Amino acid sequence: MAIVFSLLSALAYGVSDFLGGILAKRAPAWQIAVVGQSSSGVLSLAAAIAIGGSPTGRDLVFGALAGLGGGFGAAFLYRGLATARMSVVAPLSGVGTALIPVAVGLVTGDRPSAIALTGVVFAFPAIALISRVTDDSPAHRSGVLDGVLAGIGFGLLFTFLGQVGDDGGLYPLALSQGTSILSVVVTAVILRESWVPRHRGAWKAAWMGPLGATAQGAFLYATQHGLLSIVSVISSLYPASTVLLASILLRERIQRWQATGLVLAAFAVSLVALG
Repeated sequence: MAIVFSLLSALAYGVSDFLGGILAKRAPAWQIAVVGQSSSGVLSLAAAIAIGGSPTGRDLVFGALAGLGGGFGAAFLYRGLATARMSVVAPLSGVGTALIPVAVGLVTGDRPSAIALTGVVFAFPAIALISRVTDDSPAHRSGVLDGVLAGIGFGLLFTFLGQVGDDGGLYPLALSQGTSILSVVVTAVILRESWVPRHRGAWKAAWMGPLGATAQGAFLYATQHGLLSIVSVISSLYPASTVLLASILLRERIQRWQATGLVLAAFAVSLVALG
């Protein structure tokens, strides 16, 4: 069950990132992030009320911390997607997204089976191959930096969400969406970027709400049924769907090493599932 939720999370994240990248080419990335996170927050809160739950203070603290990382990551991801190739920025973000929670999970006691651990090992070169950059233009160098910063933010998001207890319901997730908006706004103010959604195109990001809520909700449930070190790696393969969509719809060319990485990613998921 954890693998199914992880794959659903990866798919929803990948499609959401693709849409965010499209919208960020037409409206300021920070405004896209604010609207998108707000939409996800409203849906997550509605789902939390419907499902119920008894979150502890610890659950809410970790939910809030997760949102601070997630908002930071989303803002830089959309900025990078707006200025560089999606097939470069999104995969790069996946490296940090996987590395941080895997390290935390293993240090705090995760003990995957030998087969599953082998799948984790194969997942990292898969992400690296999908992320390989050869273009040294200023736009791509900036995109690389944004991808790395996004990966750090999402890595913290995954790590903190993984600490939420099983009985908390979706309230910690709804809280994380709220603090993610705060994170985006503070970061935008520091960088002197426009975050108030005045651009008409920014409001289209509201359609990303269901995807964002699904992605994080599925990840939360996955961590409650499996190990953080395993779940985070599978969910971090979300750039695969972003790359494929960019190739099909935007005609961005998939390089040979990226294709190899996609195949290796499928192999890694299979090993983790068998484990």
